[in-house]
Amino acid sequence: MVKSVRLGCVAVAAVFGIGACSGGDPEPTPPPVASIVQPSAPASAPAVAERPRLRIDGTEADYQLLLKPYQKCMKAQGVTSEKGTSSWATGDDAPKEQREAQKACEQFWPLPAWERDPANPEAKDFARDVVKCLKGKGVKYVDVEPDGIGITSGGSNNDSRSISLTGEFLDDCEREVAAGK
Repeated sequence: MVKSVRLGCVAVAAVFGIGACSGGDPEPTPPPVASIVQPSAPASAPAVAERPRLRIDGTEADYQLLLKPYQKCMKAQGVTSEKGTSSWATGDDAPKEQREAQKACEQFWPLPAWERDPANPEAKDFARDVVKCLKGKGVKYVDVEPDGIGITSGGSNNDSRSISLTGEFLDDCEREVAAGK
């Protein structure tokens, strides 16, 4: 009888990780608990702030609020926008000091809405669905631009009705398509 108890004890020890199996009532050792160790960033790694991102449902006030850090950075670089607005010359049209300031401040410039972001693999589908929505609202000349993400309206003759209707319905269509996804 003792043999079978010992054998049972050894079997239990092997299955549950109990380390001791002597006579009497052994106190079982609980099995080790698996834990997830979260790797931490090295202490020397600087925190990287995520760039602000525009939203499809954002308002002009939201946009202006997102621009404030960029404007502050540009001002700190010694560059101010024309007439205190958020417009600056871009690309080769911009003076050298402005291009340098823009480069220094680019981490504050808002990213496009995710639905319009070229980094989004579904952005082309979004643009195609927005064009379909616009056509459903009576816009005759509207297409997805060659980049697959932008939308152009008016056709080759700059049809004023198509341009006007696109301006009227674009925000609604973008919201409808975004809500449907």
